Amino acid sequence: MQAFTVHQGLVAPMDRDNVDTDAIIPKQFLKSIARSGFGPNLFDAWRYLDPGEPGQAPASRKPNPDFVLNQPRYHGASVLLARSNFGCGSSREHAPWALDQYGFRVVIAPSFADIFFNNCYKNGLLPIVLPEAQVAKLFDEVFAFPGYRLTVDLPRQVVVKPDGSELPFEVQAFRKYCLVNGFDDIGLTLRHQDKIKAFEAERLAKMPWLDEVSPQAR
Repeated sequence: MQAFTVHQGLVAPMDRDNVDTDAIIPKQFLKSIARSGFGPNLFDAWRYLDPGEPGQAPASRKPNPDFVLNQPRYHGASVLLARSNFGCGSSREHAPWALDQYGFRVVIAPSFADIFFNNCYKNGLLPIVLPEAQVAKLFDEVFAFPGYRLTVDLPRQVVVKPDGSELPFEVQAFRKYCLVNGFDDIGLTLRHQDKIKAFEAERLAKMPWLDEVSPQAR
């Protein structure tokens, strides 16, 4: 998982409450067992005018010119500004995958659905909860100033605005540790790789039959 320390990025506004995971990545794209390739179908039903199916080339689609991510001023955005209850609906982990693979590293909102919020941390995406009044002010500034960028400093736990003012945010210490070091669940386990190998070698020396393969398993 990509480590997260300090990130500066262009902000795109998702000016809707209750954006659910089916809107983030529609159900027809969940057929894939791979964990890659979801970025082109992020917000698919809103992003395109034609219905999308797995395997379609993005260049063959009809973009919706009114959708925020299709507007030139937001191309290359890596910070998503959202409204309340972002990520509600089903618990699909594909939602943070799609956001990450599109290029987003941060989502800022007044509130998130719990499962989506947890899934973000497990996949290197930083969800930041700010008071609703602060989020509303950020929306006003994003709409007013093309090229609006924010700096997110995770070690210091602040969002830095273009004028240098800072908005503090909370994050659990363990989640912060994992993001700063780029540890997903597998990475956390592999920190103890030497101890795991030593344990397996000792166990095999005491119980060598564990290394034998049964005829049924061949």
